[in-house]
Amino acid sequence: MSNAVETIAGPTRRVRQARVAIAAIFAVHGAVTGSFATRIPWIQEHAGISAGQLGLALAFPAIGASLTMPLAARIGHRLGTRQGLRVLLAYWTLALILPSLAGSLFTLCLALFVFGTAAGTSDVLMNALGVEVEEKMGKSVMSGLHGMWTTGALVGSAAGALAAHAALDARVHLVIASVVLTVAGALICQGVLDVRSAPDDNPPPRFALPPKSAVIIGAVAFCAVFAEGASLDWSAVYLRDVLGTSAGIAAASTTAFTCTMAVARLSGDALVRRFGSVKTVRTGGVFATLGGLLVVLAAHPAMAMAGFALIGLGVSVVVPLAFAAAGRSGPTPSQSIAGVATITYSSGLVAPSLIGGVADLTSLTVSFGLVTLLALGLVAGAGVLRSR
Repeated sequence: MSNAVETIAGPTRRVRQARVAIAAIFAVHGAVTGSFATRIPWIQEHAGISAGQLGLALAFPAIGASLTMPLAARIGHRLGTRQGLRVLLAYWTLALILPSLAGSLFTLCLALFVFGTAAGTSDVLMNALGVEVEEKMGKSVMSGLHGMWTTGALVGSAAGALAAHAALDARVHLVIASVVLTVAGALICQGVLDVRSAPDDNPPPRFALPPKSAVIIGAVAFCAVFAEGASLDWSAVYLRDVLGTSAGIAAASTTAFTCTMAVARLSGDALVRRFGSVKTVRTGGVFATLGGLLVVLAAHPAMAMAGFALIGLGVSVVVPLAFAAAGRSGPTPSQSIAGVATITYSSGLVAPSLIGGVADLTSLTVSFGLVTLLALGLVAGAGVLRSR
């Protein structure tokens, strides 16, 4: 997008307010994901499907997001970023209700496909606005914004855990969460920047292949998201099956990994400002690679948990910096961001199943050897995130 409604020379009060607003939007977006994740067991039982069928259904959010994310740039072009985000965020918060209404595998797949379209389009536009705020602030803020997303997800999952513990019907819980988050999102959107295209600018295409620059940046993000998705979905299984830990300790490893990600993202902007994007990601790649080696070589649960924590620490800032780099790589930030987002969503879709497939053929240890190699890719590819 080009030409902001306001031309701002520095981080004025308006820009600082916009930064707070977009951070809150990230938290609302994350809270939807956290709320949904805690009610998946209820949704599975209500739909009457097996674990394998649930796995199939859970692929549909990524499919829906990947197919529709390019539309976000066109919506932002037509409505402006403020109104466009208001519409897409409301679409996302209201879509939270749909999975709980599904009574079969078919209806759940359909609901999750729609759920994914809402997630992806709103994700693209809020990241485009985050890049816009970062440009006007003149310093890195994207890592902190993604840290707010993780914080929102933790809050949403905590509320969902309480609802599940109280045996509250998921339809009631998710309707309440949806209404609260929809109202909050609509109010917060008043504070975001309103960026509009010039009257003579051509609208972005409805669907287009990602630009070459976005593909290269996306390849680095792919490595990070693969390591993140593999660790998030398989760390507890790894500790239980490979190292023979109890279910409680295994679950704690996943919680520790998520908390590490949140803390690292919230503090990541300070590191980027001091050392720059390339050095930060390259160092993170070293940490993630060492973490992968600890997991693969672990003879004790504590060693593996330390390895997963290092992976989380190492990959935490890569996706925010990839979105920021994509936003600077072309004339239409939301279109470039959509390209990177499509690649990262695809990585999140591929990682859990590929890890499982490799484990079936060999072992989980070999699977995390693959994760370690991809983490090493961050060291080699960090240069593409260089600020321009």
